[in-house]
Amino acid sequence: MDFQNLLMLAPLAGYTDLPFRSVVKKFGVDITVSEMISSHALAYSSAKTKKMIEKSPLENPYSVQLAGSKEEILKEAVQVLNDVQGIDIIDFNCGCPAPKVANHGNGSGLLKELPHLVKMLNIIKDNTNKPYTSVKVRLGFDKKIPLEIANALIDAPVDFIVVHGRTRSDGYKKDKIDYESIAQMKKILKVPVIANGEVTSLQKAKEVLKITGANGLMIGRAALSSPWIFWQIKNNTDELPPVIKKELVLEHFDRMVDFYGDRGVVMFRKNLHAYAKGHSGASEFRTKVNSMTCAKQMREGIDEFFDNGIIRGDLPVIVELNKKSV
Repeated sequence: MDFQNLLMLAPLAGYTDLPFRSVVKKFGVDITVSEMISSHALAYSSAKTKKMIEKSPLENPYSVQLAGSKEEILKEAVQVLNDVQGIDIIDFNCGCPAPKVANHGNGSGLLKELPHLVKMLNIIKDNTNKPYTSVKVRLGFDKKIPLEIANALIDAPVDFIVVHGRTRSDGYKKDKIDYESIAQMKKILKVPVIANGEVTSLQKAKEVLKITGANGLMIGRAALSSPWIFWQIKNNTDELPPVIKKELVLEHFDRMVDFYGDRGVVMFRKNLHAYAKGHSGASEFRTKVNSMTCAKQMREGIDEFFDNGIIRGDLPVIVELNKKSV
């Protein structure tokens, strides 16, 4: 992989599923990552979990992110992934701040046990048949320890490291973002570093790369409302790509139905609520789609409601973000 100005889509639970990743991939993101996968659920062959690791043919390279802290279960989960074709990277989550994850010693909870974190990375590398492994960390659990984390990871068996510029306690507070700490870690680490956190525009991307010296960027929440942020960064422009809104909405909808079946129709209601913002008759349209369960009926409704105009003004929101989920 080329680690020069690499762009990655961050994993966001409940949002970055295969249909959404397929839409974003067309805007030039280099690496897409699955939603966070529980190693326990994967080891015990959860059908839902196996569905979550499926990839689109467009997704190359493709990364699956695992979470967990139990040695044998993590080993079993990796061995399950060994039998799945098309996975290029196994990423280990050491950054999730959700209490249900961190309070059980997983995700960012591992930042309190750095030797155990490194042990988990060795288990992944020793048991995987995938070409690359990586780890995503925050700056600490309840206080910043970037230098301790970097020194713990200096000889860890990973090909690159993603650093989110906040501690677990900082959550997603904008004023807590700390790119200088990522820069400190970059100076110590021997492998490429990808910076993550509050990258919301081309100018912000340039600023973060300059401050951190990072090899690339991971973007999550901004991509939910502006999936073309990757296109803008790659093309060094604030302009919008020539996107026809109806085509974007229909493509996203078709992928949801293809992937989830009839359930995708109901799941797509929230997306249509967001897509309809700013359109005349949006309120009535939202009320109408709330009762739709038939794919044919919803597709006809989309085709009728959205025009063929190229997006020139405000960006449409792809999904409405539930902050409790990320």
